[in-house]
Amino acid sequence: MKAVEWHVSCNTNVLSRLTELHNGGDHPMTHSRTLIEFPFHGAPPVQARFDATPISSDGGAPLLAALDRRLGLVDALAEAIEDPRDVRYTDHPLRDILRQRIYQIALGYEDANDADTLRRDPVLKVACGRDPVRDGDLASQPTLSRLENALSPRACYRLAAALVARYVAAHPVAPRELVLDVDLTDDPTHGQQEFSAFHGFYDTHLYLPLLVFDQEGALLTAVLQPGKNPGVRVAVAVLKRLVQTLRQRWPSVRILVRADGGMASPALYRFVETEGLDALIGFPVNRRLARKARRLQARARRQFLRTGRKARMFTSVTYRAREGWSRAYRIVLKAEHMAEGPNLRAVLTTLTSRAADVYDRYVERGEACENSIKDFKGALKMDRLSCHRFWANQVRLLLHAAAYQLLFALRRCAKGTELAAAQFDTLRLRLLKIGAQVVGSVRRIVVHLSASHPWQALWTLIARRIQRVAVDT
Repeated sequence: MKAVEWHVSCNTNVLSRLTELHNGGDHPMTHSRTLIEFPFHGAPPVQARFDATPISSDGGAPLLAALDRRLGLVDALAEAIEDPRDVRYTDHPLRDILRQRIYQIALGYEDANDADTLRRDPVLKVACGRDPVRDGDLASQPTLSRLENALSPRACYRLAAALVARYVAAHPVAPRELVLDVDLTDDPTHGQQEFSAFHGFYDTHLYLPLLVFDQEGALLTAVLQPGKNPGVRVAVAVLKRLVQTLRQRWPSVRILVRADGGMASPALYRFVETEGLDALIGFPVNRRLARKARRLQARARRQFLRTGRKARMFTSVTYRAREGWSRAYRIVLKAEHMAEGPNLRAVLTTLTSRAADVYDRYVERGEACENSIKDFKGALKMDRLSCHRFWANQVRLLLHAAAYQLLFALRRCAKGTELAAAQFDTLRLRLLKIGAQVVGSVRRIVVHLSASHPWQALWTLIARRIQRVAVDT
């Protein structure tokens, strides 16, 4: 890849190009010749046409490319799987296709159809290692879709393993403690998609992706599950693989598994105990636990009536179900009373600290896990799994997971700035969605970014930090 320079400049050629007519006559996008006129009252008419080249609205994409190369993310994914195609008849190497697809997702283009026009985008071509003028276009939608449908279940496993390896490599210093937040989310399906099933709680046909984040919101893995809930069987198998990999690298790390009541199962408890892990798992309140909490609830109610403010009280009890449990566990009970009425919650744990501290730590999963799922689904559209084949959708989910890891690493580079805790769509708007003109020569490629971009100083700071990113490969 040629040297790329990013220049923030006010180039009058950009403005002039927006008003020029396309002279080639053979442009593949026929709609680019359509002229739209806006006759604003009291002003000369404004005309618009999609014919400005080589201009992009994603001028910040080189940030993704630079960070990816520092992390070795796409390289690791490409090395993990074999290209199922005949190399004699391929124009786009596997590495280039993965890079293009993951960058497109990170930039907000979650559909493979978006490649119909984006494959010619000059900045995306630069980010993918191509000359924006001299080299051919990037891969088309059929090429991207064929790759997603060609990969086998074993290839999916290897891609997932590569993502976990990249997560580990991004932490050169072993953490003292690691929290694994495990959760399911809904992915509505449409038409005759393999292994889709109706789910009564969500009142729709869907898949149930299993996601595992750490306490900071970094994504370790994403496993697509059929719509018929398999219980915790898949979750236990995934956690077993993760724990094995993490302890190979960090033998002394303390691991805490945190999950909501949907994961409450003796199989998960036995796994946690066998592996020597800690647990914070939401637990459904049954009649036995309600009786144990009766006095605590009465005290919370009296305090609320006396003060008029929400009252919270905690206790812990030893509990063992009559069937299926190998031993008794500690259950932390929270009795809360507020204007809306009483609220009783329970958490199963192996921790020995104060009941209130245990419960508050369980509540932290809302910040680490729920908000991370919001980014994954909202900004990256991880639930846009529209292939008929189940395993093609698993490939898509893993590519979205790779885009998540890339944007999460970009946010880490914004530590100490206003974007340190920004959602991914805000991160994308301020760092990636920048108008740009690309000028190429034999010596260099220059991406001229809009001089009116409001966050130039922040962009420059993060670009310099990316150059200092060091990852243990």
